[in-house]
Amino acid sequence: MFLSTPGMVPARVLIAATLGIAFVAGAAAAINCLVEQRIDALMQRTRWRPLPRGEISALQTLAFAGVLGGGGLWLLLHFVNALTMWLTLATFVGYAVVYTLILKPATPQNIVIGGASGAMPPVLGWAAVTGEVSPEAMALFLIIFAWTPPHFWALALYRTTDYARAGVPMLPVTHGRDYTRLQVLLYTLILFAVSLLPYAMRMSGLLYLAAALVLGGVFVVYALRIYLAYSDAVAQQTFRYSIAYLASLFAALLVDHYL
Repeated sequence: MFLSTPGMVPARVLIAATLGIAFVAGAAAAINCLVEQRIDALMQRTRWRPLPRGEISALQTLAFAGVLGGGGLWLLLHFVNALTMWLTLATFVGYAVVYTLILKPATPQNIVIGGASGAMPPVLGWAAVTGEVSPEAMALFLIIFAWTPPHFWALALYRTTDYARAGVPMLPVTHGRDYTRLQVLLYTLILFAVSLLPYAMRMSGLLYLAAALVLGGVFVVYALRIYLAYSDAVAQQTFRYSIAYLASLFAALLVDHYL
């Protein structure tokens, strides 16, 4: 939202869009937890969630998701604009239905294709302020889209047993760790190139370029370590770094924008 305008985002749009998009995202996450409660109960990293523990019921989850998602869409339609509302609804369907119900149990490319939903928030924020989807918004989308595979496959590498136990066809389960390690490296190189788009499009200046080169270079080093000298510890470090990487990259872009 802030990147889409040279000045300040109007307060009403800033608050309503942030809450509306967050509410719909929360509803999508609730539906995901509802659909995957059996899988979550089998996996160490998710068995603590309230549905597998029996702390809340399926009906309560549906009611929560319905009120939260409906309220979010109402906020977007009445206080932001119809384009943002429809794009957010499409993102909800993409995550809660296409990814959770169709892709995740069916193909090891689940997070690549389903990653489009996770990459949508910058597009939604841009549309909320400008009423359109511009090439700059799509550049931000592409950064997150390219970031998702190395981020998630680093996690899957050291949680392979978890996914195998639950019957989820994640890439390390279906194609083995060696193939997955190569894919982490290749997608990290793609991410490094894509992260330079804001500078190439004159959306940012030298400050962002320097940050993208340094942050991306460190990510490539982690990916090389995964490929050449794998250990679960390296995969965990890469997963944690990927989170810091994305936050730092966008922070640098925002600082560059205002300076």
